[in-house]
Amino acid sequence: MRHRKKLSHLGRKSSNRKSMLANMGCSLIEHKRINTTLSKAKALKQFIEPIITKSKLDSTHNRRLTFKSLRNKFAVSDLFRIISPKVGDRPGGYTRIIKLGNRLGDNAEMAMIELVDFNSIYSNFNDKKVSKTKGTRRSRSKKSIKTSEEPIENPNDKIVNESEKDLNKNNELDNKQSDEVKSESKNQSEKNKSSDLNQNKKD
Repeated sequence: MRHRKKLSHLGRKSSNRKSMLANMGCSLIEHKRINTTLSKAKALKQFIEPIITKSKLDSTHNRRLTFKSLRNKFAVSDLFRIISPKVGDRPGGYTRIIKLGNRLGDNAEMAMIELVDFNSIYSNFNDKKVSKTKGTRRSRSKKSIKTSEEPIENPNDKIVNESEKDLNKNNELDNKQSDEVKSESKNQSEKNKSSDLNQNKKD
């Protein structure tokens, strides 16, 4: 009987298990999310959350306790400098485990463990809460009628109007050119007539 034995051994001895959890905790602090097996993710959750709670109060004693568990001074500095300010208002539950299905080969259950406050998708979704407006059915029906009566702009109409404007401009240019050609031809004919009259007079 395994009464009061909550620790998952993960098929390793205590020294190997502690070093593995320390490395996984450092990589979680650095990358904010990691993929691993489900049993390791659950063990990492139990290991990392008390450490994050200690990082809320920045003191030399708490830094030494976290360094004892993580064994990496860069991870400790990131934890106290970047993660603890974001996590300060949250009363526990700093990580989230998402199942990813089974792994090919040994069919092990895979999962992703991530820090809750560093997921931009969920945080943006919670910030943009839709405010519901109260009103009667009549007012809602009037609003819906108004919205339905408003004309819907078609982008093809804009294209057609632009093409018509271009055609009109081209026609105006053609008319101007034809008028200029006609006037030039008239001037030339008049000059020719005057020259013929002058020659006749001389003769």
